[in-house]
Amino acid sequence: MKLRYYILTSAIVLSMFGCKKELDLLPQQSLSDQIVFNSPATTLSALRGVYSTAQTLDFYGSLPQVIGDYMGNNVDFVGTFPTLQDLNNFSAVSTNSNVQVLWQIHYQVIARANTIISKVNGVEGLSAEEKSQYIAEAKFLRALAYFQLANFFSQPFQVSAGTNLSVPLVTADFTGTIEFPSRNTLSQVHAQIIQDLTEASGVLPQSYADAAETRGRATKGAAFALLSRLYLYREEWSKAESAARSTLSQGIYDTAPNYSFYSGNTSEDVFTIQNSAIDNGRTGSGGWASYYNPAAVGGRGDAPFSQDLINAYTSEPGDRRYNLKNSGTAADGLPHFFTSKFPDAVNNSDNSPVIRTTEVYLNLAEALAHQSATPNAEAITILNSRIRSRAGLTAKTVVSQQALIDALLIERRKELAFEGHSRMDLLRNRQPLRVGNAPAAFGGAKTVLPIPQREIDNNPGLQGQQNAGY
Repeated sequence: MKLRYYILTSAIVLSMFGCKKELDLLPQQSLSDQIVFNSPATTLSALRGVYSTAQTLDFYGSLPQVIGDYMGNNVDFVGTFPTLQDLNNFSAVSTNSNVQVLWQIHYQVIARANTIISKVNGVEGLSAEEKSQYIAEAKFLRALAYFQLANFFSQPFQVSAGTNLSVPLVTADFTGTIEFPSRNTLSQVHAQIIQDLTEASGVLPQSYADAAETRGRATKGAAFALLSRLYLYREEWSKAESAARSTLSQGIYDTAPNYSFYSGNTSEDVFTIQNSAIDNGRTGSGGWASYYNPAAVGGRGDAPFSQDLINAYTSEPGDRRYNLKNSGTAADGLPHFFTSKFPDAVNNSDNSPVIRTTEVYLNLAEALAHQSATPNAEAITILNSRIRSRAGLTAKTVVSQQALIDALLIERRKELAFEGHSRMDLLRNRQPLRVGNAPAAFGGAKTVLPIPQREIDNNPGLQGQQNAGY
């Protein structure tokens, strides 16, 4: 069974749950391209289906982001799920079921985006502009999926300059032809992401008529913002600067005056996946608040603040970001602090913050700092006027390039905590995920996830390409 066929059948199986009545009338396996892409309305529905898949728990519904924060140093995972504890303890195996579903859902997003890209041009009744936009939106979502896969399943660029193996690139629509794709290198995957985002940025609109769509649908600014993050991860500082400036030049993004913007679809949001109480069975599968809230308010109490993060917040008195917390009993039966960024632990309707304006400013400042042998004045202004001032902290005086970079990374950590950035920010800066833990050392085998054993067993192209240590 080839990987692309397996991806397709996985999508079918996962689509069956909760859709039985529709399947009785028209099985998902029997849906043809002629039915799905036979009108502008059904084509738009297909595109919205890709966004809907991106809401899934194992894509941007919180689980990969929670994993990113507890494999990093912001969260103590005290939950009882053995497969998640294995990731927390850097003892995962290749049959880990959470890793398997994470891979599966990401390729489901990719497969559905590939279909949009392949079929949209043949739809009658769509204008040329609509066709180009729908393809651009699908490319943005495909890029987001590949970026997240690459971050989890391959060592960061800093280990071997991108020559190491990453994940298989599948960019064509499924045709029934048997293929067994092997893993591409990290730089090849990054090149595809760059191509998708660059092409998308030239077509996507600056905004939409509806505020929720402007913040929750792919835009020109969102494509540039994701590019800025990728270039930052690759240490291509001038390109990261240029992409960040391109986002900010759109004129619709600004840092919020306080921290009440979450789920608000404000100028703080560059791209935010829109969620509601009825999306994708979220009340059953959980979401951000399920992990990040104690049982007293409807959560599981799995992912409280780490002591290391508490120390970062309290190293200077009066940090307002430390006020974004609740206290309660965690899954381990002990009292802990939990973030209040995601309050709806009953319905899990909180939006998923993929890219925020604050991150774009931090990307810009870090890129500027790395390009100057002396402390960059604009980066210092961003640090103090955009970031520290809002947090209630006094302006920081920096006397060297490295001191500025260090200060920006500390603020980045505190600003973006509980949004999934911790693990990659440590790895790209050649830091251990846990100090004193050998498997968590920079470049360590268990700092990346295993290629799911099921994929290796079903795809001869992956034979002998398992990540080291598994």
